[in-house]
Amino acid sequence: MTSEVINARVTFRKSPIHMLERFTFRDIDSAYESFLKHSGLQECVLLQTCNRVELFGFGNGENLERIKKTWASVSGLEENAFKENLEISQGVDAYQHLLKLTSGLDSLVVGEEQILGQIKESINAARQMRASGNALNTLFDKAIRVGARVRQATGISKGSISIGSMAVKLAEDNIDDLKSKKILLIGTGEAASLVAKSLKKRGIDFDVTSRTFERSKSFAETAGGNPVRFENTIANFKLVDVLFVATIAPYFLVTYDRIKEAMESRKNGMMIMDLSNPRTVDENVATIKKIKMMNLDQIAEMVDKNMRTRMGVVSAAEKIINEEIPVMEAAMKRLEVEPIVKNVFKEIDQARIKELKKALQMLGEKDEQKIRIIDQLTQAIVEDIISVPMNNLRKASEQGDSEILKTVTKLFDYKTKE
Repeated sequence: MTSEVINARVTFRKSPIHMLERFTFRDIDSAYESFLKHSGLQECVLLQTCNRVELFGFGNGENLERIKKTWASVSGLEENAFKENLEISQGVDAYQHLLKLTSGLDSLVVGEEQILGQIKESINAARQMRASGNALNTLFDKAIRVGARVRQATGISKGSISIGSMAVKLAEDNIDDLKSKKILLIGTGEAASLVAKSLKKRGIDFDVTSRTFERSKSFAETAGGNPVRFENTIANFKLVDVLFVATIAPYFLVTYDRIKEAMESRKNGMMIMDLSNPRTVDENVATIKKIKMMNLDQIAEMVDKNMRTRMGVVSAAEKIINEEIPVMEAAMKRLEVEPIVKNVFKEIDQARIKELKKALQMLGEKDEQKIRIIDQLTQAIVEDIISVPMNNLRKASEQGDSEILKTVTKLFDYKTKE
């Protein structure tokens, strides 16, 4: 069975944030070493964000079970943990998935910008580790270029369209010098992760907390923020300038009395963003002086307006991707034949040089100019003879003609590397 590109992933589509944490690679260098040594893959690239953990590999498609075993071993999981969470794509489906990733179509937030930079960082890290090779380097380079083209041509990344990013933008618009303020995020779910990503992207420092300190720590490791204990933060609202609340608690976490007491010892105002559903900030908090408060419905209304604008260009983005898939497929198929082409040229050139030396010796030719002319002549003859069949071989490979590939391999006695 020939080698192909394989993608194995655990993402927000099937797994909540706290579940994703279980599948992450804590030591990325060690993970690369394990996959290259035990999974049967010839190349691999690892991609980790707060919404996904993905492996792109190049190797035999029959090695899927070995990939799962290696992943489980690296993450300290049982293999059955992958049963409900793991998604697999191979060949053209893997190409399409990567193009959707670079274009922002497979993100929790359509058109999200950060993922393209994260993909660039991932392939660069794989190159430094020498974990990626000709196949994945080619694939990722082309996918990154297509992703940038999609974003530029469609404007799909323009405007804040997630609840989290919109909330941060509103805070930025309403608070002078947000970076210098004390910011607290309560919650570790999807909405909280979007707030965290948006704050992190802007280089804004913030604290994060939840009922469980361990969960706050895990969230901070993947999404950012400084984990703090829940009981301490609830008792010290007076220190907070901007409060983001994104939880699923069935009661008010932020009460009128707590905020009233906090504001009595503050000179400056406080901004509160309640992104919870149901609301976990008492509505009466908005009546307290120097409090600026916005709830989920108000923020969602602004998001919807931006979403309608962005969703209108999704079809244009998909059209570009569909046009690029055959181009990428042809380029990847051509990689299969390049080693044969190089080997043929190398062997024929070695034969040319050998016979040239014998002929020059027989002629007793010492004139450097004449030797150079004869050398160039033999090179031109070889090029003229071999270029056409080799180019035809490349075209046949791009079109998926495996029979010609087998014939040429036998004809030139080319041995593929195991």
